[in-house]
Amino acid sequence: MKDAVVVFSGGQDSTTCLIQALQHYDHVHCITFDYGQRHRAEIDIARELSQKLGATAHKVLDVGLLNELATSSLTRDNIPVPDYDADAQGIPNTFVPGRNILFLTLAAIYAYQVGAEAVITGVCETDFSGYPDCRDEFVKALNQAVVLGIARDIRFETPLMWLNKAETWALADYYQQLDTVRYHTLTCYNGIKGDGCGHCAACHLRANGLAQYQNDANTVMTSLKQKTGLS
Repeated sequence: MKDAVVVFSGGQDSTTCLIQALQHYDHVHCITFDYGQRHRAEIDIARELSQKLGATAHKVLDVGLLNELATSSLTRDNIPVPDYDADAQGIPNTFVPGRNILFLTLAAIYAYQVGAEAVITGVCETDFSGYPDCRDEFVKALNQAVVLGIARDIRFETPLMWLNKAETWALADYYQQLDTVRYHTLTCYNGIKGDGCGHCAACHLRANGLAQYQNDANTVMTSLKQKTGLS
């Protein structure tokens, strides 16, 4: 039997990862983190989706300490979430320092507990908001450290790492779940389900990718299959 843990926010990327994981693992455990995030409606969305899609279990873990330590527009109501700006430089204020370090480490501990061989996360280096903890180099380095620290060969999987957002939409469509991802997930930093507020960086990336896929679905799907080996 093969088990996996999905770091699950209820957003586009993690939901697409869950959809795919359910095709490849016998048991898929979802773990969602409550860190006092501004868009905390995602926790309820994650609960609903994990049940709807058929996850083996769904655990919500309180990590409010992160809210106390990490200053970000996603953890402080007095810091406005910025609109998308194509000319913006540097790391945006939506970055939550240490978030993926903490999430992946805790997910690995949970995987150890439930006997899972993999931790799956939807981070991506191709189309992303400039967060340093979404890079392939970081995930691989942390994976190595975690394996050394727990003496268990738990593998960090990043199925979206080299996909652009259009290809991520194509992946959901490949598994016939595009409508589920479009209408029932929450990616928006302002906490609006589905297509979101339309102004924040997360909404821009999501909408731009969907438009690219809808405009040239065959080309995008072909690219997805070439990158992933899907038939």
